[in-house]
Amino acid sequence: MSWKEILDKLESGEIRAAEPEGEGWKANVEVKQGILDAFREGKNVNYGGIYEGFVDKSNIPPRMFEAEDGVRLVPGGSSVRRGAYVAKSVIIMPPAYVNIGAYVDEGSMIDSHALVGSCAQIGRNVHLSAGVQIGGVLEPVGLSPVVIEDDCFIGAGSVIVEGILVKKGAVIAPGVTLSKSVPVYDCVNERLLGKGSPVPKRAVVIPGSRPINNEWAKSQGLSAQCPVIIKYRDEGSDASLELETALR
Repeated sequence: MSWKEILDKLESGEIRAAEPEGEGWKANVEVKQGILDAFREGKNVNYGGIYEGFVDKSNIPPRMFEAEDGVRLVPGGSSVRRGAYVAKSVIIMPPAYVNIGAYVDEGSMIDSHALVGSCAQIGRNVHLSAGVQIGGVLEPVGLSPVVIEDDCFIGAGSVIVEGILVKKGAVIAPGVTLSKSVPVYDCVNERLLGKGSPVPKRAVVIPGSRPINNEWAKSQGLSAQCPVIIKYRDEGSDASLELETALR
């Protein structure tokens, strides 16, 4: 497929930058390569008129939505880039940004100051709270992007990068950082998840800390940030996180 066909099919949801494979996800190399080809082919142009004073690639303009698309893009500085899929019933609060190759499924909400990075995959009924940063992964093309599966709640100011997978129904508390360089401590099952391991289904993750194993650091009372699974979702936590249908 040409890069134009790939971007068109990404926008319609016919293809995705990553697909489920077994218990994990696998990058679609052809799709990611097509996105890179689009950047190479595009020329910088002035987006006069609607976007006076802005310059970007000629072939990757921001998307425009109509009421029949079923997407609620609230005025105030948000943008969805060419090649991103946004399903019906998604709400995007300003300012927010959905980058090329991203996929946002039905019923999800992207709150103010949130980023959905390039090729990131957001499942159904996901809530990305204010200030959430979902990192983008374009290169290397074989690397899977960040994936947030269905029914997850991502708390305000959380940062999820480097292709981390958050499994279905997990809750990430405000201020948690998830990356491949920091392991996750599962206090419920008394285990240390390997660096870059998926966040398990229905896990509730809060920001924690651990002492730095260095004599000087110990003498200074220093500790390093680490994510901690404090519990797994129950009926009470499900009720507190239920999305309000009236908002849609």
